[in-house]
Amino acid sequence: MPTQGFHTPDDTGVKHASVRTRHEQIVTLVREQGFISIGALSDKFSVTPQTIRRDINILSKQGQLQRHHGGAGPVFSTENMDYTDRKILCLHEKQIIATLVAKMIPSRSSLFINIGTTNEEVAKALIHHTHLRVITNSLNVAKILSGNKEIEVIVTGGLVRHKDCGIVGEAAIDFIRQFKVDFGIIGISGVDRDGTLLDFDYREVTAARSIMDNSRNVFLVTDHTKFGRNAMVRLGNIEEVDAMFTNKMPPLELVEIMKHNEVELHVAE
Repeated sequence: MPTQGFHTPDDTGVKHASVRTRHEQIVTLVREQGFISIGALSDKFSVTPQTIRRDINILSKQGQLQRHHGGAGPVFSTENMDYTDRKILCLHEKQIIATLVAKMIPSRSSLFINIGTTNEEVAKALIHHTHLRVITNSLNVAKILSGNKEIEVIVTGGLVRHKDCGIVGEAAIDFIRQFKVDFGIIGISGVDRDGTLLDFDYREVTAARSIMDNSRNVFLVTDHTKFGRNAMVRLGNIEEVDAMFTNKMPPLELVEIMKHNEVELHVAE
């Protein structure tokens, strides 16, 4: 991890910290109670309704909750955010996660990289590696890495999704099963507090499952907004990965599960 210096806190830092804390508590309340009104949140945090509305708008754009008239509720577990919105959400966080992952991948390695906006940032971070052999079911990842002649890119067959250029279907899964690679890099839409890995598309999950089963080391890359997020399709459990790369410490329950199962935790500050 990068070394952090000591700084004298100022009012701006304190303000940002209090806003982050309020946002985290709002998300927790919504997940525990379901719908909660703007008035109730305003009273609880002793701020104006206008402030709560701004909070809800921010958290809604992050996919942390669902905005409703007069309040907020949990995110639906059947529908993900649009790909264009996900590309810009937590972009800086995804980039620092990707940089950390790339440092763990030596040249002359073989790897799977599956569909996902964080995985696309990992591909960008790997662009200066040499003698890599990469198998992917993402046309976006393939396009990024094809810019380096020292990286051999192999693309699965299958159905191309228009929304994110991901390749899914039985042909993709059959192709993945032909290989056994050094590293499998997977993303996820949600990580439950019991360690369950969750996503929205069962076809994408099936391909990710094959990547996990055919990788010697499985690296999960996810930003902090995925902790506790709802989705309906189960990929597996955090105990099945070798390392998780994120930008913020996960909830305590998740950390304990990882420690118990010897899953490495890498937090990019």
